[in-house]
Amino acid sequence: MSPALGLALDHYRRFYAEEIGAVAGIRSQALIEAFATVPREHFLGPGPWKLGSLDFGMNLAPRYVSTEDADPRRIYHNVLVSIDETRHLNNGAPSALASWLDALDIAVGERVVHVGAGVGYYSAILAQVVSPRGSVVAIEVDEKLASRARANLPGWNTVEVVSGDGSCYDPGPVDAIFVNAGVMYPSSLWLDRLKPGGRLVYPLTFDADTGGKGCMLLVKREGESYAARCTGFVMIYSCTSLQDPELNGALAKQIGSGKIFSAQSLRRDQHEADDTCLVHAKDSCLSSKLI
Repeated sequence: MSPALGLALDHYRRFYAEEIGAVAGIRSQALIEAFATVPREHFLGPGPWKLGSLDFGMNLAPRYVSTEDADPRRIYHNVLVSIDETRHLNNGAPSALASWLDALDIAVGERVVHVGAGVGYYSAILAQVVSPRGSVVAIEVDEKLASRARANLPGWNTVEVVSGDGSCYDPGPVDAIFVNAGVMYPSSLWLDRLKPGGRLVYPLTFDADTGGKGCMLLVKREGESYAARCTGFVMIYSCTSLQDPELNGALAKQIGSGKIFSAQSLRRDQHEADDTCLVHAKDSCLSSKLI
């Protein structure tokens, strides 16, 4: 890379990061700085790349357009970049991912888990935010993607890449968990491993013909209770586990009606389903009741 292109890329990354911050209303300056620092092209392989756009609410599958050349500046926009077009797997829209990460209120020195790490770009973003004083466990169920993430992340030696199902991998006590694949209910292990004050963000989705649709849920552990609230709608690739066909219809109804936004807690106590139960799953219940 020529020195001139390197300087141009620095400029593009900085503008890209500031634009993401403005579009998504990002509060964390450390997160904006991470987007300005981590080279996106390093994780996506050589160009040209296929950029995707979504017709939200109509079709989960993006419409892809190839960049005209392999200039890395082409991918410093708020766009999806294809990882595997046949499966509609993408390096997700930066403003969406940034808003979800911002909701976690990640601090320097914290231990964070990233479930659904893909090729590792957003794991590197997390590593920049927690700094070398913290650590990131990046979990990816697809072995080929996990291998790519390992190859991409040697420069971030505080990131551990794990190949496997993120719903059953035990990372030990953690401060925050970011789940980047749709589920119908959270893993009990995620809730168990949150430290007091720990935060979990995950896409609560029902299975539609075009993929997972639903809302992002923010859960905060407060002693033995878990406060919860929905932060916005989402369309995303579904997790291979944490699915329940019996919940699908009820979940679709709660999300479609907007009632899901009345969520205030995630209950783990045994109780009979009542009108406050929004998603009454086997081991947890998303409830409109404040616990």
